[in-house]
Amino acid sequence: MLEEILRFAHVIGATVLFGTGAGIAFFMLLAHRSGNPAHIAHVAGTVVIADSVFTATAAILQPVSGAWLAYEIGWPLTSGWVLLSLILYVVVGLFWLPVVWIQIQLRDLARQAVASGTPLPARYGKLFRIWFACGFPAFLSVLAIVWLMLNKPEIPIGF
Repeated sequence: MLEEILRFAHVIGATVLFGTGAGIAFFMLLAHRSGNPAHIAHVAGTVVIADSVFTATAAILQPVSGAWLAYEIGWPLTSGWVLLSLILYVVVGLFWLPVVWIQIQLRDLARQAVASGTPLPARYGKLFRIWFACGFPAFLSVLAIVWLMLNKPEIPIGF
């Protein structure tokens, strides 16, 4: 029974991480393409809240549920597919943390543009390009982790 609960929690967490991340990327991209500072400020504000409530919570609980599930099933954390999943999870985090900071900056820059009645500053465009570029390795890493969880391939490690 505990294994089923942990498996369910882990899958829900992965779904929340993937779904929220994809949704945030979609809405931020559409807002950016509008070029409308008020629209960008509103969407970026919502995205920052969503990342705080959903993504951050799932990101904290995911390794806990995964490690507990691995323990219950008897999968060593040093088995190849588990270890690679953990490494990729760190990669996701290394790209996600700057993205959160950038989203806050994008929101604030858009709000300032609205308040002053000016266009978005050049810094907004530079930060958006960095934000966009960070999404690719993070997204591909999440896809790889899901594939590893579903297939559990034998991956030899050199320990």
